[in-house]
Amino acid sequence: MSEMNGVITNQFDWVDFYKELASKLLQYKDNRQELVEKVRRIYEATGINLPTLERDNQIVDIDPFTVFGLFNKSSMKEANRKKIISAVADLFGVTTPVPTSFDSIPVLNNQNATFYYFVGDREDSDIDDLWSLFESALAYAASPTTDNRTKLSKYFDLTINKRGNGNSKITMGMYWIAPNAFLNLDQRNTWYIYESGKIPAELVQTLPTIEPKIPSSGYFDIVEKLRAYLQSDESALKDFKELSFEAWRYSEEINKENRAKKVQAERETKGAALADEDVETTHYWIYSPGDGATIWDECYNNGIMAIGWDPIGDLSAYSSKDEMKQAMKEKIDPSKPYKNAAHATWQFANEMKPGDVVFAKKGRHLVIGRGVVESGYEFDPSRQHYKNVRKVNWTHKGEWDHPGQAVMKTLTDITSYTDYVEKLNAMFESDIIDDVEEQEIEYPAYDAEKFHEEVYMDEDNYETLVALVRNKKNVILQGAPGVGKTFAAKRLAYSMMGVKDPNRVMMVQFHQSYSYEDFIMGFRPSEKGFELKRGAFYNFCKEAEIDSENDYFFIIDEINRGNLSKIFGELFMLIESDKRGVELQLLYSDEKFSVPSNVYIIGMMNTADRSLAMLDYALRRRFAFYEMKPGFETDGFREYRMSRASEKFDSLINCVENLNAVIAADELLGEGFCIGHSYFCNLDKATDQTLSGIVEFELIPLLKEYWFDEPVKVKGWINNLRSAIK
Repeated sequence: MSEMNGVITNQFDWVDFYKELASKLLQYKDNRQELVEKVRRIYEATGINLPTLERDNQIVDIDPFTVFGLFNKSSMKEANRKKIISAVADLFGVTTPVPTSFDSIPVLNNQNATFYYFVGDREDSDIDDLWSLFESALAYAASPTTDNRTKLSKYFDLTINKRGNGNSKITMGMYWIAPNAFLNLDQRNTWYIYESGKIPAELVQTLPTIEPKIPSSGYFDIVEKLRAYLQSDESALKDFKELSFEAWRYSEEINKENRAKKVQAERETKGAALADEDVETTHYWIYSPGDGATIWDECYNNGIMAIGWDPIGDLSAYSSKDEMKQAMKEKIDPSKPYKNAAHATWQFANEMKPGDVVFAKKGRHLVIGRGVVESGYEFDPSRQHYKNVRKVNWTHKGEWDHPGQAVMKTLTDITSYTDYVEKLNAMFESDIIDDVEEQEIEYPAYDAEKFHEEVYMDEDNYETLVALVRNKKNVILQGAPGVGKTFAAKRLAYSMMGVKDPNRVMMVQFHQSYSYEDFIMGFRPSEKGFELKRGAFYNFCKEAEIDSENDYFFIIDEINRGNLSKIFGELFMLIESDKRGVELQLLYSDEKFSVPSNVYIIGMMNTADRSLAMLDYALRRRFAFYEMKPGFETDGFREYRMSRASEKFDSLINCVENLNAVIAADELLGEGFCIGHSYFCNLDKATDQTLSGIVEFELIPLLKEYWFDEPVKVKGWINNLRSAIK
């Protein structure tokens, strides 16, 4: 094994194999039935289940890129990959040795692993066009003449605009078969080229903007400019293979660092209801530096925090809390449960992250320091005791009375106890050192394109909704249960902000007991009697006020379940778009308060909830109302539906669409009672048990409520729904 330009040379031993396979596959352009049979034989020979390549896997045709995709999929075990590629070599007579490494080869998403839609959803020419793209790409790679490029451009533009295809898939397929000629514009490479900072900014500025379905002219512009750069003395990388490998290597490095910072389980924070798995939030911890704070001076002087349980060794060697607990039983004391100990060690090694805030304590009544975590977890075998370590920038050392009685555990995540955290932070607010800042978190970008990837709403409706929020500032999303109001509200906020920052989005849920005191401010019992407590909306507005350049979104679920006049009080006027910034005296305070212009309010309400009265008119005229409808007809849901590849799932959806037509035509119900698409989303597999559960425990109870006085109609539709999944 040798190394060239920082790249291990055997990382590219796949290139010749893929090239020979491409030439073998081209021979099947006019003999595709034999190709289909060979694909089936691949899985018979390996004993691996045939993936879904057609509706009910009744395969009638296939394209060559999809054949390559059989062994280029995300999450595929390497052993299975080698089995499949070895069977491919045998069946197609490929003499080039089977690759030994697959690092950096771009792969398909398992849920979108064919380059064509299934029968009934694709056009007659779709697979033929893919074969023409395959043939013309090989011809251009062999001889990059003007005529060959013209022909390739024609089929590039045709296939990239097919439903289900886009930049990543089409350029990935071309890269597989001719990596010296074509650059793959998958997510890794696009990020590396445009955002990583590794490509000169002056070059990046000349490149076309990446579109979801880039035209051939834009693609070849990128290819030619990057090829010229790679062949220049300025670049350490010399071709597209090396660039793609480095993009993979560097992104893996960044991802590894990010994963080390991420929480293993969903955390409860101010923005927890809105935080996705790729969104970081600051967490707060109470930490005891040894029994009776015996190692506090050492921790402070060396800029570390350390915990014990040394007998079980390096904590990163364990894949679960249960493994840690079992190791403690085996190596320390088999009679103890170690439930809390395993939880603490797991959190210290896996959940705590740089940027988190730590409060050091002594006993149950003293806080002795505050710091900010600066590193990932480390196991230091050179230490005599307390070998599990993280670096910490200790900003404070002293003695402060703990508010109340502290927990006895060595390490506790206290983030979800917002009042407690507020009190601890308040102890240090007056003397926070100006040049000590908590680490700034870089949140993932989020735009309209990502919104459409996740929310089943067409582009026109999205733009209408965004304009409504911008202009009115207060919008209520209304619709039947299951149309995805809450899911859409969060992502609408992210798309309008351009970033998935949970600190600028807050969600509350109204209910019959929710009050002005919860929302704005009021007196609450405390250890000293009663104290004035600020509510959720008050605090949110104050945060937005000092960050006026950025948008903030306050989301209210079940807005029609609260006593709105009681909750909003004098804010009825302040939330109006033309009254933003106007100050009013608050009920419980001598201060004046205003709602900043950068705060947007999004409420959600179910139109099918008959138990609720109409909204207060004074509030109604201050909100715009947007009706959300089931998204069965959207392109996004159709793609999702096709990816399930289930005849029963299709049958159930068709039945529900027919049912919705009846509900919409019912004078006592109407469109606001139609069944939403979210009942059927996020299904890994449309199994009989899953579909039956949706019908029996979600849809049938809903129908019984809708038509409680029409049992015959209910019985008829129950039979229809059950028959759809038999």
